[in-house]
Amino acid sequence: MRVVFAGTPEVAVPALNAIVDSPHELVGVVTRPDAPSGRGRKLVASPVARRAEELGVPVLKPEHPRDPAFQDELKSLQPDCCPVVAYGALLPQSALDIPEHGWINLHFSLLPAWRGAAPVQHSIWAGDEMTGATTFRIVKALDAGPTYGVMTETIRPTDTAGDLLGRLAEGGASLLVATLDGIEGGAIEAREQSEEGVSLAPKIVVDDAAIDWREPAVRVDRGIRACTPEPGAWSTHDGERIKIGAVRIDPTHERLDPGVLAVSKHAVHVGTGTDPVRLGEVKAHGRKQMNAADWARGVRLEPGTRFGDA
Repeated sequence: MRVVFAGTPEVAVPALNAIVDSPHELVGVVTRPDAPSGRGRKLVASPVARRAEELGVPVLKPEHPRDPAFQDELKSLQPDCCPVVAYGALLPQSALDIPEHGWINLHFSLLPAWRGAAPVQHSIWAGDEMTGATTFRIVKALDAGPTYGVMTETIRPTDTAGDLLGRLAEGGASLLVATLDGIEGGAIEAREQSEEGVSLAPKIVVDDAAIDWREPAVRVDRGIRACTPEPGAWSTHDGERIKIGAVRIDPTHERLDPGVLAVSKHAVHVGTGTDPVRLGEVKAHGRKQMNAADWARGVRLEPGTRFGDA
């Protein structure tokens, strides 16, 4: 099939590479416009755009896919199908109708669970033991289109959202190509999603990532892992935000009040609603990421110091 791939972040690149290596003909790529990045806020092309340029494939960067000029360009490429991974813009029906076989999305959950922008983060935060990826045909309703195929993936006890998303991106790339193969050969048919088991996964923003040390340790651990690497779990010390990396629940340590820090020579523990957790790495404002014990020595924590307003 002639395909136009749509995607933007690094997580979409494995699927783009898998399509390049498949029998399907990649005739174009759609991605978000260049965006400011870094301290200089210079405009930078998306990871998908950079990879497409390396491949010498036409790259379309519409401000919005409803733009008539974009839709005319897309029609000129004559795609049979548009596979999608984390494109990042809502597609109007006029764009959805252009390819004969529609826009086929690779979504990182077992639909109908976790429809939305942050399925991997919400799955970890909720304590799911299993997740996966689903291919489905995009319709106007949020992640509600008929599905083609699934893959499953175990959520490991130490998985961050970055860890899990990396594995799903690689495994999902093969699933997406297999879906395109099946559509072309007529070997698979889309099935309507169940109306039961629907859950939503809205984008997690910085304010959502504030750690509530009053919660049980398992909930604190899940929340930190769900927000790693983005947007980054955080608490406050001396009026400034401190990014908190992965922690380890330590039931052998004496109980501490929520948010209270206990510092020893090689470790920093923080109280929660249940067992304390041992901090791994932290990143203070304007500083590099470092071991929590090194940070504690540098700021000379007083006994009874408490994170945030816990």
